[in-house]
Amino acid sequence: MRHLLPVFLLLLSGLSLKGQTLGEAKEGTITFITSQNVYVKFQTTENITVGDTLFTLDGSSMIPALVVKDLSSISCVCSLVAGRKFIVDDTIITRQKAVQSVKVPDATAKPVVQALPVKVDSITLKKEQPATLKQNISGRLSVSSYSNLSSQTSLSQRMRYNFSLSAQNMGNSKLSGDVYISFVHNLKDWSAIKSDLFNGLKIYSLALNYAFDKNNNIWVGRKINPRLSNVGAIDGLQYETKFKSFTAGIMAGTRPDYMNYSFNANLLQYGGYFGHDYSNKKGGSAQTSVAFVEQTNNGNTDRRFAYLQHSNALLTNLYLFGSVEFDLYNKVKNTQDSTLTQNNKPNLSNLYVSLRYKVAKQLSFTLSYSARQNIIYYETYKTIVEQLLEASTLKGYMFQVNFHPGKRISIGANAGYRTSKTDPRPSKNLYSYVTYSNLPWLNASMTVSATLMESAYLNGSIYSVGFSRDLIPGILYGGLNYRYVTYKFQSAETPLLQNMAETDLTWRISKKLSCSLNYEGTFEKGNNYHLIYVNLTQRF
Repeated sequence: MRHLLPVFLLLLSGLSLKGQTLGEAKEGTITFITSQNVYVKFQTTENITVGDTLFTLDGSSMIPALVVKDLSSISCVCSLVAGRKFIVDDTIITRQKAVQSVKVPDATAKPVVQALPVKVDSITLKKEQPATLKQNISGRLSVSSYSNLSSQTSLSQRMRYNFSLSAQNMGNSKLSGDVYISFVHNLKDWSAIKSDLFNGLKIYSLALNYAFDKNNNIWVGRKINPRLSNVGAIDGLQYETKFKSFTAGIMAGTRPDYMNYSFNANLLQYGGYFGHDYSNKKGGSAQTSVAFVEQTNNGNTDRRFAYLQHSNALLTNLYLFGSVEFDLYNKVKNTQDSTLTQNNKPNLSNLYVSLRYKVAKQLSFTLSYSARQNIIYYETYKTIVEQLLEASTLKGYMFQVNFHPGKRISIGANAGYRTSKTDPRPSKNLYSYVTYSNLPWLNASMTVSATLMESAYLNGSIYSVGFSRDLIPGILYGGLNYRYVTYKFQSAETPLLQNMAETDLTWRISKKLSCSLNYEGTFEKGNNYHLIYVNLTQRF
């Protein structure tokens, strides 16, 4: 515990200061994945910068997932944090940023998001509520198809339907609503849906909000609270109040079922949080929040933990983010009879620290460290608790550098290192890239990259070149990419060689209707694989 004192002092710096505005905590959806890059689409990338860490919810924890390498107005090109894996349509979230307050003449509409976790709503915005409330309703409906085919298997097709709705000040009242629902099924196999509808139907958000005034709000229904993002979705009541630069809130309800995300009345939970926001005249800002949560299963304590999060941009060109999570309800294994006894001594279960330094406008460095243990729900995981207790801490380091020597060229590299006591050898990866925008004659962007990796079971290398451009400005956008992959497994003498080709098209049919098509072909000796992703999205 003594080693944590410097971390706490660092995280708590800037606590006793003045109020400020919270920047948006955004949700994005993974639209495409290559061996080097992950593409995440947002409604807007405002307040997201190169070098930022993006997160995902893993159970009840907010886990570092991606690092932003490049971005446009609505999407980010990211690299993976060591050890993470994703699929298309997975949800990615940003952390809330403390930004300098700005006066606005009128309320603005909240961007509509297309997937789970953290959304910005009337609870978290500091903008002044207009004297006259005005209804603002927007939403999104999308249909996606995932088709997989290989030379040795038949076609497999999966469909996904997403619906999201943001209804602010319905009927010009103080009542607002938020909905996000998804349904997934395999075209050739309805057995899983027939056995349990919630194997396909996922209700990520379904809640109503009533704003008593600009400082007091209450949510009823299923909702994720940005200040309690590690808790995950909450089915029940959430109340928040604000006083100048301080924020306090409480919640009580249940957790979604851990098997199929349906409602489960046996998983009661309750807790509270306290936060402070600050900004200075120079544009610096800081945000700190602490939360305490009790989660139960059939009336017995399942998990009890405390969570501290701090972001700090008080120093020019230096940005710090840190989070610490402690389990306050623990059990230890007796070596003599293998029984478990309760021990409420605080146990560090999750630590993440990220530091970004902008040396100049063209050059920035990012360094991060994470230490994570298995999250244990003692009632839910009764049958495997002993196995989870024996698991060692997973530690990871990441270093990234981005350099822009000119308007058209970007150079970057990141290195990752991950290890635990049970790994035969650490996992390492090195990724570097060069991007040149607006190539002569082609009017396209070109990216050349290389990836080297090493893990407990393989050594690998990936070399890639890709082009992208507007085919019809504002209407049709396309890209092409080729990768040469070599994997050498520890258990095999012959390496696996792959040639991979990708193409993608995005068609803006109208202002609110768009269609995208992605194809990836993998060609190796004896087998070929084909993946086709099609998405049609209608906004309203």
